Amino acid sequence: SAKLTLIQRAKEAGVRIISCMGTGNKLGTNFEVADVYKTSVCPLAKVMRKELKARGIKSLKVVYSKETPLIPKDTPEEKGRHIPGSICFAPAIAAMTIASEVIKDIANL
Repeated sequence: SAKLTLIQRAKEAGVRIISCMGTGNKLGTNFEVADVYKTSVCPLAKVMRKELKARGIKSLKVVYSKETPLIPKDTPEEKGRHIPGSICFAPAIAAMTIASEVIKDIANL
């Protein structure tokens, strides 16, 4: 995926990078910063751990939520696999958390 390619190229170039894990199907506002290998609950982080390990990437700072994703209800029009929906503020809060971490890293805080 593009996310994995970007991370791999940044790591190869020695560029610091932070990535956002899943915000879909979540209503909470509590996002945490951790190494991807220390995350829990987030389905995207689980997939990323496997893929990063296969690429030899040993660490990655991420923003993620420990909230269990909601399970969407099937409607007659939407049978099968669903695209994870987001409440409007969840991605925004995750993005602001990333921005805060970038500023802290630049300022060596």
